[in-house]
Amino acid sequence: MVPTVEWKDGVVRLLDQTRLPGTVEFLDCRDYQAVADAIRELKVRGAPAIGVTAALGVALGAQSVNATDYPDFAQAVLTICDHLAATRPTAVNLSWAIERMKRKLESLKSQPISSIKQALVTEAQAILDEDIALCKAMGRYGAELIQDGQTILTHCNAGSLATAGYGTALGVIRAAWGQGKKIKVIADETRPVLQGARLTAWELMQDQIPVTLITDNMAGTLMRQGSIHLCVVGADRIAANGDVANKIGTYSIAVLAKAHGIPFYVAAPYSTIDLKTKSGADIPIEQRNPSEVTTIHGSHLVAPKDVAVYNPAFDVTPAELITGIITERGVFKPGALAEEFR
Repeated sequence: MVPTVEWKDGVVRLLDQTRLPGTVEFLDCRDYQAVADAIRELKVRGAPAIGVTAALGVALGAQSVNATDYPDFAQAVLTICDHLAATRPTAVNLSWAIERMKRKLESLKSQPISSIKQALVTEAQAILDEDIALCKAMGRYGAELIQDGQTILTHCNAGSLATAGYGTALGVIRAAWGQGKKIKVIADETRPVLQGARLTAWELMQDQIPVTLITDNMAGTLMRQGSIHLCVVGADRIAANGDVANKIGTYSIAVLAKAHGIPFYVAAPYSTIDLKTKSGADIPIEQRNPSEVTTIHGSHLVAPKDVAVYNPAFDVTPAELITGIITERGVFKPGALAEEFR
């Protein structure tokens, strides 16, 4: 896969996901404001990927701070952190990565400013490298849940494009495919931004993994027909009680899976688990621009221009609907996460 996000020649280079699948185009962010805009505008998306991108954005912004003493330098970097943290509220990986960068900054207060700047780049790169390693570990554990010949339903995009590389839910699928299991994938389109149609289908086709695209309202019929054997999705935040926030529509799939006796799994790294949030009721849900619903890619109008629109980016799936959560440490029941990751 082409890199989703990387530090390259002193800039943060992103694969512009708003251009896929038609065009593979890279965006070079030369300041932290450009990184923030890219996150906000979904040029990079997926909880792990925006966490990595935010960390790189902090490191990038620090390079342009001209302060020569630590207090002034630190204050400027913390302002950059606040700006990046405000871009998207639901995915906890973003705030997790920024807090890690803050801790690194604090630990270096006795170092020369030039050394701190380089250390922040190194720390952000470490977050990127760790994300790929975590995804591969999740893939190994999750692949054990998939049997040869099964068909897996996935929602939105939780693949290489949503991480620093390899993917969470699609990492599980990649690992199973790599083991020689003859599996098939059903990707729903994921209205309104069509991440499943534009990104997941494209990713799987790049890897030559058999994929069939469906509209969001077809999943129940396929489950009733016995055409889906299990569901694997990603997550943007997991509360202490095991409730999961993920792309809008995830809850509906979980309900359908429960009704049809189909296992429903969530794949996510430890940075997605937010033990400070007690339950899904406490997770902030991002509300996005109505034009995502009333138009296709902001241009072709598909609804009356002035119609009222409700457009939450995420919903919450209760823990009782989730068969297991696949992490880099293994597969756990939702209620066991607080003990394992405390």
